[in-house]
Amino acid sequence: MGPAGTKTVISASRRTDIPAFYMPWFMRQITQGVFRQVNPYNRSASEWPATPDHVHSIVFWSKDFGPFLEGGYGESFRRMGYGLMFNFTLNSPHPLLEPRVPPLAQRLIQMTELARRFGPQAVTWRFDPICFFSEGAGPRRDNLAGFARIAQTAARAGITRCVTSFMDRYPKIDRRLFAMGDFSFIDPSLETKRAVLNQLAQEAHPLGIELRLCCEKEILADQPAKAPFGAAACVSGERLMALYGGRVSRAADPGQRRAMGCACSRSLDVGDYRHHPCFHDCLFCYASPARDRSGTASPAAADRRRIP
Repeated sequence: MGPAGTKTVISASRRTDIPAFYMPWFMRQITQGVFRQVNPYNRSASEWPATPDHVHSIVFWSKDFGPFLEGGYGESFRRMGYGLMFNFTLNSPHPLLEPRVPPLAQRLIQMTELARRFGPQAVTWRFDPICFFSEGAGPRRDNLAGFARIAQTAARAGITRCVTSFMDRYPKIDRRLFAMGDFSFIDPSLETKRAVLNQLAQEAHPLGIELRLCCEKEILADQPAKAPFGAAACVSGERLMALYGGRVSRAADPGQRRAMGCACSRSLDVGDYRHHPCFHDCLFCYASPARDRSGTASPAAADRRRIP
């Protein structure tokens, strides 16, 4: 517990998909009352209390909340006294970009169920990242086509926030693309990006959904005061306190990309790139997809739905 009764927020996780693959591991840490955390850069280890008298709330990030919902984990956490927030990434289906996620129709049901069980105010829809790409000599393509369908489902569930961003290039992404030969990602102009965001906002706002940008400081610079999109805080101490009371830090998280415009509040991000690879095998992933371990996306990865 921090100064004057301020409690910790756990982020689970920017590093892997814990709700889809690692809930038994996560539950063990909660049951033991401590998270043993390894710094992904210098490998130093530390321990953090995980009990409700130290932890205010848990922010879950996932592309597949099926195992989380089926296991009744959310109800267990609520009985223990934790507040819950959900960042649910639902993008337009594309077999090359996200080869191992469940069908979109199945995940839309999950979104509706999360909102029903835990309240729509606790659910943020992430349409992330927006990708432009080409295959061989073909035309430029994107993954925008499913936005309207997802937005309509979110609106019916009462969800009012959509967070988005454009794909960032990392060396590990370039290494994956090298093995694919004729596939390439395209970074569109700033004008194109703003035009895309204005179009998405025009589709979302009539449905009561606010569009927010994650780590897109350049796009937000010099925007008019009444622009239809603004900066996102994917982990918001302000919103968590509004939902669950108590006290958490509202200070900016120094461990995130503040120079790029990240507005997240402080949290403890759990999970480990080394020990918790993600089996969705997304082509644009900055973390540690299972494909990076073998050099190719293994069909067996699709069956790794519940890792002990």
